[in-house]
Amino acid sequence: MSDTARSLLRTILAITRDVASLASSVTRSRAQLAAESLFLRKQLALYQERQLKPRRADVATRIILAGLSRFVEWRHLLVIVKPETLIRWHRKGFRLFWRWKSRAPGRPAIPADLRRLIATIAAANRTWGEENESPPSS
Repeated sequence: MSDTARSLLRTILAITRDVASLASSVTRSRAQLAAESLFLRKQLALYQERQLKPRRADVATRIILAGLSRFVEWRHLLVIVKPETLIRWHRKGFRLFWRWKSRAPGRPAIPADLRRLIATIAAANRTWGEENESPPSS
């Protein structure tokens, strides 16, 4: 398995795990969610007090943060990155989506070696295929 495929699989699994966590939070009470939020905020406050530099966000984290930003008022919640960074991640994702959506449709190009082989076979067998009629002369 190539590094790209391994990285893509790791990203998909991380996103799936986060979506499952979000789905499970729907079944919990508001009090439980508020307590969890406070617990996480306290840990983050300790992290900020120590002024430790956070590790770089991976692709799955960027996708989840950009996606969740559409559902919450994120500007006052954002701590680990600048608002411009989150906006940049969102724009990059949007560009990637539209690049994928706008890719050229149609049949893929035939490789050059296969085109040469077809030309060689056609030249060796002139009686095969459609007959070309010459235009009537005036």
